[in-house]
Amino acid sequence: MQVEGNIRFDIVEQDDEQVRGEMPVQPGILNPYGTVHAGATLWFADVCATVLAFGGDPATSGGKGFPLAISLNANLLGNQSEGRFRAVSTFVKRGRQVQVIRTRVTGDGDRVIAEVTTSHVAAG
Repeated sequence: MQVEGNIRFDIVEQDDEQVRGEMPVQPGILNPYGTVHAGATLWFADVCATVLAFGGDPATSGGKGFPLAISLNANLLGNQSEGRFRAVSTFVKRGRQVQVIRTRVTGDGDRVIAEVTTSHVAAG
């Protein structure tokens, strides 16, 4: 069995306090029921959170300092088969060792799709 997918989204806004992303609902991320696969929703949320945790620092060789996710808690609360998903990532805790970020994913009409909380530590 071969499985193939394709996901793309944009980071549309980034500052020290939040990251906003937008992802079109597209054929490459749909599950067999025609709605967005949970993995695509989680990847979208996780990348937005990682961009916030990483800030404006440039990536270095070997990934030193890259914010590795050490936990992810997700509540998948809705879905849709067309339109766009939007994500907003904000800090819950901005510590020196651990950063905790909440990402809310919404769909068309501001319908809540997912609430995702991730914890990150800097790669050594």
